[in-house]
Amino acid sequence: MDRYQIKDLRAALAGREYPSVTLWNRIEGRPRTVNFERALRAEVRDALWFLTRQWQAGELKGDDAGTPVLAKLRCGTTRLNRYQAGGGTSEPLDDLLPLEAKVERRPIALTQGGRPLALDIRLLMGRQWIKLVSRVGNYASEYLRAYPIDRPDPTHKEDAIYCAHPDVWAATAAVAGRRMDGAKLYFYLTGDSGRHAYDGVTVLQTHKAAIDQLAKRFLAWFDALLLQPGEPGADAWAPERIEYQFAVSAPAPGGDLVYAAEEYYQGRLDWYNLDVATTQSPLGPSPTAPATTDAGVTRTIIPVPVSFRGMPNSRWWAFEDGRTNFGDVKPDTTDIAKLLLIEFGLVYANDWSIVPFTLPSGSIAAVEGLVVTNVFGERFWITAAGSDPGVAWQQWRMFVSSDSRTARGSTGSSRLLLLPTAPKVQLGPVLEEVAFARDEMANMVWGIEKRVCLASGEGRPGGEAAGELFQLYQRLLDAAQGSTGTSSGAPAPKASVRYEAMNTVPENWIPFIPVHVPSNVRETQLQRAKMPRLLKGAGPGAIDRVEPRTSLLRVGLDQSYPSAYFLHEEEVPRAGARLTQSYHRARWLDGRVVVWLGIKKETGRGEGASGLAFDRLRPADTQSGRG
Repeated sequence: MDRYQIKDLRAALAGREYPSVTLWNRIEGRPRTVNFERALRAEVRDALWFLTRQWQAGELKGDDAGTPVLAKLRCGTTRLNRYQAGGGTSEPLDDLLPLEAKVERRPIALTQGGRPLALDIRLLMGRQWIKLVSRVGNYASEYLRAYPIDRPDPTHKEDAIYCAHPDVWAATAAVAGRRMDGAKLYFYLTGDSGRHAYDGVTVLQTHKAAIDQLAKRFLAWFDALLLQPGEPGADAWAPERIEYQFAVSAPAPGGDLVYAAEEYYQGRLDWYNLDVATTQSPLGPSPTAPATTDAGVTRTIIPVPVSFRGMPNSRWWAFEDGRTNFGDVKPDTTDIAKLLLIEFGLVYANDWSIVPFTLPSGSIAAVEGLVVTNVFGERFWITAAGSDPGVAWQQWRMFVSSDSRTARGSTGSSRLLLLPTAPKVQLGPVLEEVAFARDEMANMVWGIEKRVCLASGEGRPGGEAAGELFQLYQRLLDAAQGSTGTSSGAPAPKASVRYEAMNTVPENWIPFIPVHVPSNVRETQLQRAKMPRLLKGAGPGAIDRVEPRTSLLRVGLDQSYPSAYFLHEEEVPRAGARLTQSYHRARWLDGRVVVWLGIKKETGRGEGASGLAFDRLRPADTQSGRG
């Protein structure tokens, strides 16, 4: 062991007494002390060089160097208190329901052409009534007898919407005579105020008063289960415009503030959907006392600098968050929006501060004054952007509603509109879908039922449902001709070709033809029309006309006196339009769940070709069919 013990290391290295091969794979510092104070100073050997680099990068430039430290804000608010749906009557606006539910709610079609629909809802209503009436007595069998689910007849043409689809027929036949139709009881009770739930049902005299109370609970339960417009004028949907139209107002010292939405269809209601309607008359009586308008509130607040992901850090040696990289954005020369975003995020990122101010839901707020104090003790009176009348026409401001009198995009008021809407709305599966497409070859517009709601309450692709319905009508016609032994079809062709005056299109294609507007010389509108149902072997007198099956296109057909449906031609652009109807669900402030049936409008996918043709020669063995 003494051989490897070096007594004099310096002499051994000088004389090379212990030769060896030395390798270094890492060079690292060896701490000589436990005090890290000097290491954390980040000392600079050349302070002048560092100051020069800061000067070159603009670190020493004093631009708006006064940082705000105190802000005094005075804000006046007023609450929305009136609501008007389209051209209907005005009604009070409260906070019991979210505004989008009040605007978007649509009546649920429980019947179509006098025939029951929505089997799922009818069964739910019947089960609820049986559950209620069972608390009084054992009357379930009595109500099953008085309000049964009718069994459809496959040989009757009127029951085609049930028998054409195997799943609908199976579901209806399974509950026919076994379950109660709650919608029948609901329509009976709401048809006349003098009707009772025990009419036509054998009940004890002592139970009639209790059943009357249960009937009121039953009606209230269904009205709260699915929100629907109670009166005809409460529906904000404008079929001729295929969009929602409504208005809200709030009292103000100089007159009511009216905001109107002339074309709301996006499915997400917010301030930008409404414009200031300065020319519209007030929606309700003017308040006699200014108590409905909240007094201005003055608050002293400490401003907070705005921060966001990817924001350039103001410190020289700090690194930004790499999850958002503004430098990786590659805008085009004409992409103004991206250029403005990059300029805001990189150049003026640290020029913004937040002054928080809590506002109540359903209010209109106006900043009456804002005073900001900086670190030097200077006080500045802050005015809104574009508030100068001389330059207001060329200023753009965020969160400011436009004026309906001026061009789109011009600001009309500096007030902030905070609507009483739900933060989150859940959408159910699409029950109905209609695509409006232009057909330039036929010079018309088609309303294509992409999805229809069957009698069972479920959605089905429109082409599939139309094919099944057509096949049922063909079977019924063949059965009728076979039973009578006569045929009204054309004689067997003797030539190799035959003349076809017109073919047809699938039954889920509903035509809209241009018609002249009576009060205008050149203006035209689109009117819903009907295509003939060309069944094989049907004579001229047995040809039916195809009617739409979706409630979106059956406007005016289910009334006591059917009326025509007109659609403004400018509402169907070259790209077309797409309407979807589904259930919406939201939870409101008090925890209640609100469910309603709403419509959403989107841009279509271009023009369409239906295949409709006239005056053609076709092979003799080719039947007309459905094109």
